[in-house]
Amino acid sequence: MDIIWIGVAFLLGFAASRIHLPPLVGYLAAGLTLAAFGYEGGEMLDEIAHLGVLFLLFTVGLHIRLKNIIRYDILGIGVAHLIISTAIFTPISLFFGYGLEAAIIISITLGFSSTVLTAKNLERRNELGALYGRAAIGILIIQDLVAIAIIAYTGGGMPSIWGLSILAIPLFHPLLIKLLGFIDEDEVWMLFGLALALGGASLFEYFNLSGELGALGAGMLLASDERADQIGKKMWGVKEAFLVGFFLDVGLTGFPSFSDYYYIIVVLLFLPVKTAFFYLFFMVFKYRARTGYLASISLTAFSEFTLIAGAVASQNGFIPESTMVILGLITAISYAINAPISINEEKIWKKWEDFLLKFEREGKHPEHQAVSLGSAEYLIVGMGNAGRAAYDKLKEQGKPVVGMDIDPDRIQHNLESGRRVVYGDIQDTDLWTNIDLGKIKSVMIAMGNQDVKENATRTLRTLRFEGLIYVLTMREEEAEIMQKAGASAVSIPIKEAGEKLAELSAENDKIPTHIDLKVKTPKDDEQ
Repeated sequence: MDIIWIGVAFLLGFAASRIHLPPLVGYLAAGLTLAAFGYEGGEMLDEIAHLGVLFLLFTVGLHIRLKNIIRYDILGIGVAHLIISTAIFTPISLFFGYGLEAAIIISITLGFSSTVLTAKNLERRNELGALYGRAAIGILIIQDLVAIAIIAYTGGGMPSIWGLSILAIPLFHPLLIKLLGFIDEDEVWMLFGLALALGGASLFEYFNLSGELGALGAGMLLASDERADQIGKKMWGVKEAFLVGFFLDVGLTGFPSFSDYYYIIVVLLFLPVKTAFFYLFFMVFKYRARTGYLASISLTAFSEFTLIAGAVASQNGFIPESTMVILGLITAISYAINAPISINEEKIWKKWEDFLLKFEREGKHPEHQAVSLGSAEYLIVGMGNAGRAAYDKLKEQGKPVVGMDIDPDRIQHNLESGRRVVYGDIQDTDLWTNIDLGKIKSVMIAMGNQDVKENATRTLRTLRFEGLIYVLTMREEEAEIMQKAGASAVSIPIKEAGEKLAELSAENDKIPTHIDLKVKTPKDDEQ
């Protein structure tokens, strides 16, 4: 039985990824397929699903930094959107026969956006640190906290009076941070994270509190430490593997009744409305049109937390058990809709740019500062390892150089090291039209994402930048694409390193292949 659902999950997850859909869509489909043939999950799958949820919440906790959410704009957009979503979906749910409490719980969860999809899309574009990326993550954190509140409310049972002792848990923060300092091996990093997630869940369950809340709290204990991101990365694969069980478990609840499909269709018809409200709220808080658009697209799909919070509510009788497969289908279909939109978001932006710009308000968000390149003649875009090396080399030669990056933390690190670096999204046409490139002789793009580099190069050439554009690439195929986009020249470090290695080998081919090496000993020193 176990090998069957693993095999079906793999096949349908693989099939979904091949047509550019999130594998989670395939996992839900696998559960539905198995349910159609009469298969049931069993105790093992239930436990795997539960662990997947705990690990997910722990990794979410690792990213809950108060400075990212205690901002008037993030709180305003996140809370206002949840209120509007609840106000829209509650009467719809009541119309389809749900009780008031169930309708409100379901409607709140339908206001959530997918943490997994958003994080993956931002990671794909290497823009987790961009303004729109940070705004989207901040809003997701607010939603996740609301999801945790629902889990706590519907978790059932009266907390033990001794449960108040968990308020002392933050006192262990210094000890955990000190312990982190002794860990070097990757495997131990991962085990430390797993143990902390399970330990937090078990402690909360011991006091008759939500284990999910305990896992989240355990992650938050490490959120202020810079190594929290490393732990999250080490746990990513394990968490994803166990979450397969969760989505399978949801699919195994079976197919909804015929009348339930009407509810699914109505909810999905409001998906564009969800995106539109996000965009309008970003405009209310004076974000630029492009920033609001990118963040809204990232937040379009319904969330895995819709299923997680719904599962807890269903297990404790707050919503009908049949609701889970409805929410599962709604979430899966929203993933399928969002995937091609995210992939083609730049093309969509260019088509609708003039219309979306009409909603911009006068004045700018505090982080939308005008960019000045000063007297620089060389601009380096992407201040990672390669960008820093290029900057330092030009500075050493006395060249007037300036760097540009989209990640504020990276910018701050470079500023502290004495480099002049400004904030900028190189794919933003508005950025290039509002800065003076007249003195710039050369633009060097030292970034990893191929689409970002290609779009930036095309944008510069479209705006009639006549200077040199050098692009760092990883593959020869990519180099050809950059040259067609308008790059003056490309650098392929791997190829150049290999050629240099061959040169060194050829130059020294006369060195004897056998060299007698004498190991020096303390006795030799005495002599």
